[in-house]
Amino acid sequence: MRKIFLAVLFVSFVFCSSAMASGDLADVKKRGVLRHLGAPYANFLVNSEEGLDVELMQLFAKHLGVKYENVQTDWGRIAGDLTGIKTRGFMFDDKILEKTPVRGDVISSGLTIFPERKKIITYAVPTFISQIWLITSVDSDMQPIKPSGKLDDDILAVKSMLSGKTLIGSIKGSCLDPFRYQLEKTGAKISIYELELNDFAPAVFNKIADVAILDMPDVLIAMKKWPGKIKVLGPVSQLQYMAPAFRKDSSELRQEFNRFFKKIRKEGIYKKIVEKYYPAAFNYHPDFFIK
Repeated sequence: MRKIFLAVLFVSFVFCSSAMASGDLADVKKRGVLRHLGAPYANFLVNSEEGLDVELMQLFAKHLGVKYENVQTDWGRIAGDLTGIKTRGFMFDDKILEKTPVRGDVISSGLTIFPERKKIITYAVPTFISQIWLITSVDSDMQPIKPSGKLDDDILAVKSMLSGKTLIGSIKGSCLDPFRYQLEKTGAKISIYELELNDFAPAVFNKIADVAILDMPDVLIAMKKWPGKIKVLGPVSQLQYMAPAFRKDSSELRQEFNRFFKKIRKEGIYKKIVEKYYPAAFNYHPDFFIK
C-alpha cells in the first residue's frame, strides 16, 4: 500500500507542478519566451550564447516566433528546474523530496537517453549520438583494441584489460557511472570523482589513474585540446543517444520540436551546426549526422 501511495503522490506532484508551470506549446507562445535549461557540458553548452544545443534552441525559439532565454542550472538540479519536483540523487530520481520552482520549458544540454529518466521526463527525437569510451595516457602500455565488427565483442575485449587498473568514473546516475556498465566486475579499482568532465583526460595523462571512462563528445574535445596526450582503447558501452527533454504534459511542444528538427535536418542546417562544434563526429557516425 505504501508503494501505491507514493506512486500516486508522485503523479499528483508532477501533475500539479506541471499545471502551474504552464509550459506546453500554447503557453510558451503566450508567454513569448522559450526557457532553455542547460548546464555547461562539452560543446553542447559552452556559455549562454555558444554551444550546439544553445544554437539549436535559439533556432527552435525563432521557429516558434518567441524570444530565447538561456536558464543556467547544474546537473544536480536540472530535473527539478524542469518538472518542479526536487528529487534525490544525481538527477532524475523518482524519489520525491519537495516541490521546487519550475524555471524552464526544455532541457537541452547533451542529455543522454536512459530508461530510468523517462519516469519523470519525456524525450524528443535524438539529436546526437554518443558512446562511452575507455581512455588512457598516450604513453601507457595498454593498446587500443582492433575492432572486430561486433560491438559486444569489442566491449568485452576492452573490459578484459581492466583487471588491477585504477579507473576514474563519475557519480551514480550520470552517463559516466562505471556501475552502469558493470565495470566493477572487471577487477578494476574504481574511484568515483566529482570532477568536471574536462578534468577526466588530464587525470590519465597526469597519472592520477591508469584509465578513465569518457563519452565520445568529450573525448573529441579532449583530443583537440590536448593533442598527443591521450588515446582511446575502445568502447565500454553500446551506442547512446542524446535528446532534448520536456515535461510529460508538454507533448505539443515536444512534437513541434520534432517537426522543427526534421526540417532543419532536411535543409542541412543541423549538419552545419554539428560541423561547427563537433567536426570530428562525422568520422565516427556519418550515417547519423548526414541524413
